[in-house]
Parts: sequence; structure tokens; C-alpha cells
Amino acid sequence: MDEQGRVTLDEIDRKIIKELNSNGRISYTDLGKEIGLSRVAVQTRINALMEEGVIERFTAVINPERIGISVSAFFNVEVEPKYLQRVAEALAEEPVVTSLYHMTGPSKLHMHALFTDNKEMEEFMKEKLYILPGITSVDSQVLINRYKSRMGMRL
Repeated sequence: MDEQGRVTLDEIDRKIIKELNSNGRISYTDLGKEIGLSRVAVQTRINALMEEGVIERFTAVINPERIGISVSAFFNVEVEPKYLQRVAEALAEEPVVTSLYHMTGPSKLHMHALFTDNKEMEEFMKEKLYILPGITSVDSQVLINRYKSRMGMRL
């Protein structure tokens, strides 16, 4: 770890992360075979990457359309600066919200949410979003087609 708390990854760590991004369910034994390490060495490295916070968690990626969630929407929410934290905390608690970021610009939150249909999105906007104090504008776009969605990151 360097003086800023960043972890230095070597080529083996990068190979492990790349394989896990491709198949998070791969066994330690199979992963070891792929990159030329023993099962124990792979397990030790993965445990170290988790302890250092490089790997935050393992999770399943769900295809929303396969379970009836057909509306994917992005929102730009402008908020008065004194209400920004309160609005962000309230939106972060909403189950339909999948990601929420504070962006550069005039107190802007960028949010993604998933809905079963347009009616559910409209209800969320009327009953959960518009009523929050301090919101000055909301711009929304509904996703038409997803060409690429990347989990993890490039190394």
C-alpha cells in the first residue's frame, strides 16, 4: 500500500481479478489452473484483496427484464446545496434506486432506477422524488437499448 492508501496490484492480482470479473463462481482450484497457481495461493491472494478492500464483495448480476422489470431510467436531480445530503440519503434508501452519484455542477445528483413499468416510475416520481425538499429540477431519460454495461472495472 502506498502513502495514499492505494494498493499496488501485480500481474497475478490482475489476472485473478480479470478471471473473477468473467466468472465470479469459478473455484479456487480452477482459477489456479487458469493462472498457474495452487488453490491455496489463489485463496490467499483473494483473501488479501478482500482485506485490502480491492474486492468489495461477490454478487449475482440479475437481468431485470427476465424478472419483469422493464423500465430503466436515468435522472439528473438538481438540489439546493443545503438540502443535498438529506435528498441523497432519502433517495439512497429507495429500493428502486440502483445507483446514486453526486456530480459536478450546481448540486446535481445523477441517479439510475429500475421500475416494473411506466406507472411505477410515475408513482415514484410523484410520491417519492418530487416531494423531497430542496429539489429545483428533475430531468429523466428512459433507456431504450443497452449496448454495454460493465460490471467491475478495467485493469
